[in-house]
Amino acid sequence: MLEINKSYVLDKDQKPIAVQIPIAEFEKIEEILEDYGLGKLIEEVENDQILDKEKTWQYCPHIL
Repeated sequence: MLEINKSYVLDKDQKPIAVQIPIAEFEKIEEILEDYGLGKLIEEVENDQILDKEKTWQYCPHIL
């Protein structure tokens, strides 16, 4: 599990309203979330039909 070094930001009544974390840890969290999202997307399209070259050009003629 990723260890997160956090600092709480408190309001005038000493109630927590936010959390600060080091930028390196934030970037690691972003990377983990992106990897997870990409993995879910791959799972979603895993059984989709694969287009041949001609059909691909019909859907994406602007690529070249």
